Amino acid sequence: MNSDFGGHRAVQVRIRVGAPALQRGHEHPGSLLWAVDIFGRVYTLSTAGQYWERCKNGELEFKRVSAIKECCWGIACDHQVYIYVHSTDVPFATRRRPMKISDRWQWSDVSGLKNQRLESFVPPSPHWEWESDWYVDENFGGDPTEKGGWTYAIDFPATYTKDKRWNSCVRRRRWIRYRRYKSRDMWAKIPYLEDLKELPDPFNDLSVGGWEITDEPVGRLSVWAVSLQGKVWYREDVCHHNPEGSLWTLIATPGEAVQISCGPYDLVWATLWEGQAIVREGIDRNNPQGISWTIVESPVTENGILHVSVGVNVVWAVTKDRKVWFRRGVNSHNPCGTSWIEMVGEMLMVSVGLNDQVWGISCEDRAVYFRQGVTPSELSGKTWKTITCSRDSDRSQTGSSTSLHSAGCFFTGDIKEQATSLFQTEGDLPPGGSPDVAEASPGDDSNHGGPQGSDSGEEAAACPVVISPLDETAPALDQQAQEVPEGTASDRDPPPAELQWTNVDLKEAHKSPVGAASTLAETSSLSSFGGLSVGVEDHFVTDDHPLWAWVSSGACLVDSHTSLKWFATQSAGTSASGQSLSLSITPAQTAAWRKQIFQQLTERTQREIENFRHYEQAVEQSVWVKTGTLQWWRNWKPYKWVDVRVALEQFTGNDGTRDSILFIYYMHYEEKKYIHVFLNEVTILVEILNEAKHSFALYTPEKTKQRWPIRLAAATEQEMHDWLALLSVSCRESRQIQGPPSHQAIWSLTCKGDIFLSEPSPDLEATTHPMPCDQMFWRQIGGHLRLVESNSRGIVWGIGYDHTAWVYTGGYGGSFFSGLASSGDNIYAQSDVKCVYLYENQRWNPVTGYSNRGLPTDRYMWSDASGLQECTKTNTKPPSPQWSWVSDWYIDFSVSGGTDREGWQYAADFPASYHGNKTMKDFVRRRRWARKCKIVTTGPWLEVPPIALRDVSIIPQSPAAEEEFVALWAISDKGDVLCRLSVTPQNPAGSSWLHVGTDQPFTSVSIGAFHQVWAVARDGSIFYRGSVSPKKPEGDCWYHIPSPPKQKLKQVSVGRTSVFVVDKNGNLWYRQGITPSYPQGSSWEHISNNVRKVSVGPLDQVWVIADKVQGSHSLSCGTVCHRTGVQPMEPKGASWDYGIGGGWDHITVRGNATENTKTASPETSGDPSHKMAESDAGENTGGGGGGEGEGEGDLPQTTLLVDVAHSLDRNAIHC
Repeated sequence: MNSDFGGHRAVQVRIRVGAPALQRGHEHPGSLLWAVDIFGRVYTLSTAGQYWERCKNGELEFKRVSAIKECCWGIACDHQVYIYVHSTDVPFATRRRPMKISDRWQWSDVSGLKNQRLESFVPPSPHWEWESDWYVDENFGGDPTEKGGWTYAIDFPATYTKDKRWNSCVRRRRWIRYRRYKSRDMWAKIPYLEDLKELPDPFNDLSVGGWEITDEPVGRLSVWAVSLQGKVWYREDVCHHNPEGSLWTLIATPGEAVQISCGPYDLVWATLWEGQAIVREGIDRNNPQGISWTIVESPVTENGILHVSVGVNVVWAVTKDRKVWFRRGVNSHNPCGTSWIEMVGEMLMVSVGLNDQVWGISCEDRAVYFRQGVTPSELSGKTWKTITCSRDSDRSQTGSSTSLHSAGCFFTGDIKEQATSLFQTEGDLPPGGSPDVAEASPGDDSNHGGPQGSDSGEEAAACPVVISPLDETAPALDQQAQEVPEGTASDRDPPPAELQWTNVDLKEAHKSPVGAASTLAETSSLSSFGGLSVGVEDHFVTDDHPLWAWVSSGACLVDSHTSLKWFATQSAGTSASGQSLSLSITPAQTAAWRKQIFQQLTERTQREIENFRHYEQAVEQSVWVKTGTLQWWRNWKPYKWVDVRVALEQFTGNDGTRDSILFIYYMHYEEKKYIHVFLNEVTILVEILNEAKHSFALYTPEKTKQRWPIRLAAATEQEMHDWLALLSVSCRESRQIQGPPSHQAIWSLTCKGDIFLSEPSPDLEATTHPMPCDQMFWRQIGGHLRLVESNSRGIVWGIGYDHTAWVYTGGYGGSFFSGLASSGDNIYAQSDVKCVYLYENQRWNPVTGYSNRGLPTDRYMWSDASGLQECTKTNTKPPSPQWSWVSDWYIDFSVSGGTDREGWQYAADFPASYHGNKTMKDFVRRRRWARKCKIVTTGPWLEVPPIALRDVSIIPQSPAAEEEFVALWAISDKGDVLCRLSVTPQNPAGSSWLHVGTDQPFTSVSIGAFHQVWAVARDGSIFYRGSVSPKKPEGDCWYHIPSPPKQKLKQVSVGRTSVFVVDKNGNLWYRQGITPSYPQGSSWEHISNNVRKVSVGPLDQVWVIADKVQGSHSLSCGTVCHRTGVQPMEPKGASWDYGIGGGWDHITVRGNATENTKTASPETSGDPSHKMAESDAGENTGGGGGGEGEGEGDLPQTTLLVDVAHSLDRNAIHC
């Protein structure tokens, strides 16, 4: 064959094995689940079947087995190891090569160093037999050789050829003989070939795996075993052509082992007598035994680990108190994982199979349970489900039992109602989980009212499914006892959407009380059968199901497409009984009948309306007009302010509705012209921060796309506020919006600190064709804030620029709104203080040292942060006339990067990275000066003393949440983490603060819908708070989460299941791999750049404040952007849709729990022109660089709050 043989004659033994090749991805049509009952009998259950089948060689009794797809290893009660190899017709070969030559052994192996004569070859064990006699292989490299099969070379070892040459001094040929593994489909005892003095002790446990180790030879297996004396052994040379291996090798351990588990890859865990677990590290293709052990402590000190089972990326464990634990953070790079999570249920043992699916044996009834809902994104699954299959020898008993059930359903009226809702087939279950069934106590009729049928009512009645004591869906339903299962009533209004994590069985989750033990299991609680008659209850307790002692799932492949018949038993008699109970009118017929009646009523209404169209209107329209003189910014060359006359015409329709039109009359080349705006099209009216004019902007959807709003200016601030109030009231009347905001409102803040809110449409978060967010209407509320946070129960908190905390009182109006535009009460005085900064810049020269004489290309010696605008102490004014100075200029030492004693920061050049210590390479320096100014206004806000806050987060609950207290977390201005106690809708301010310990200052915090708390530290690192619950609002401890590579984070937002963060470079990141069992997630995925703030809502909707958003004419800074395409299976969304901007600084959508009304679709809407500039700065025409104003051409060109005197594009609004 190959040219690597050496010697005179080579002997090759080809082995015909009865096991298929252990190739990656090889699958059987029906994989097998192996189990051992308490009598030592071994059974298999096929994924395509519904009965346990007993293995051959039934006279053997086993303690435990470990199976893979091709074979099964087991330990019998005689402490001997056996292997069960499945039969196949595919032969497989191996090579052994003896040789003959004068200077080598005449017969040898391929190396020529070992003497191997033909008669010395014997089968390795009694399970092998010769299939043929020895013969010469006359094939060499695919070509036939000369007669005799000889190959030639100059000397040993060398390169061989089939042709003899003049210098060929040695030759060799290969002899072949087939041997076959004959012990197939039976238990074969593994022989001991070692020295008798080194034989291992009797084995107590073993595990088979390792067939997927990276780049390993195809077909190789790893077999690990534990002896009665606590020693760990490894079986050498186990592969598909040698299924029984060759010998046992002792592996040193740090203690006496009890049990071991090996996964398909490089994961090997074992348990010690002391209760710890040990993890084998260093396993690879060259060293399948690994290198060393690492000790992992038990999740609880008082009860050590009794049993472990590993898969690809999971580890499950059972402690001595029979509690089940899930190890999170396990992967090939970190085989030890990070921490333990307790799961609901008590098990004797668990077994992890292919695809990380999990099976277990319950302590209570010794039944085999399957873990439902295990997916790559949710490795811990959702609920335990009993396998109710009977043994093949018990099929006759099953038929009589189901017949008894049919009779019981026919004669028991109340059972019939429950059977249609509780007894469902697998086809009735929603994907990925069991149905949510409202828990009913004995005698409770809350689940009996209303229709309970479904389109598959016949099948539902035919499939009895009983309640599991391990199902943890019941706790989530205790609070909503009236909720019905999904799909059980087609004519009933759909129940409110369930939160996705209600079935999380973490340690802090509320556990369901375990009722009387049931022999079968599926839904939520045994108490649901409290109304059954005695005769029917006997049916569920008389079925003698097998009692299991061990289960092995390494050969069982279950995925989302697998249809299992393990959880219900059907028979012809039961089906007939179910059909006899069906109604003559189906739900589909009922729906058609109702639709027909509705159409007839609609047609009649239209006919009646047509009969009265000739009558005159009883009420005439009324018109009201207000006129005035303003200035208007002309948006074509020459750009300038133009005196105009404006008229607001408001008319009232015959139905009482009001609408308004704003006319702007101007002169163009001595010709009178006008433009008009329908106020029902106006999306926002906002004041512009401009030191030269008292101006405001008026946006419509079209103007928002262009980033060119209509800009008007008044002569005085009071006149401007009068027009703003009048126009705002007219806009609200045109849209019929009155009174305070709803609990679902979206809140936002401008860079100026003004507060706006928008009432979300039900179609705003629709998956298919959502409402564009540039059509959202924003109205202003009095007050001044830097940050605002809300939730759907009406609790709204805000933080001012001076870090004062404020709570919303429920009113509306304030500020310049008065009369009907403002509520009469709940309006209070509010003040805020902020700092205005400017920078003093200096350059070093050899003569004078640092001075205010710079190079001609340098920035202004007194400037803003960018250095592009000159700002001196004398010409710098407060942000607007509403502000007044309350301090003098002072040096600010709290600058990022640190300062020296005089407040200076040093760098090599402008701009650069500044630091507080001078070095020999530093030629420029700067220091920041600050001055405080104050604003006094009114709004629906009350101060929350006494702690100043930096950040606040409120749990995004459902409006129907029944928890008494609302979780609220905050960060103080000093970086302390705080938890507010006793926050309720009636008392939104709460009562007191609870300090949460940290080892460093924090800057941002966010709490998700299921009390998952994430926080960002001042150094840019991020942490997750464990064990936070309503009963333990402060949680347990902080878990450090690795940040995105080379990035420092500044803000985090957590929704229902999603976590998004923004780093200090403006990148938006999404946390992947977050599941109920592993809420810390696995990795970060980059979503977009140029993001300033992010807000994730209770529906996992994502909104951001973004910079450099592409508009029709320029780039916009501080724009509200909506992430479209967000779905449960695509939580990070697909594209961006932008709304109002620029000049926006903050947004929160955490109160918007309004479900969309459109059918989910993978399609998403969005104009390509509405995309955010996400990747290359080169795509942002007219802009470059990563920050605001790093160069002459880099100024953002379309933001709202600007100084017009220094704008580059005089037609755009700038920051």
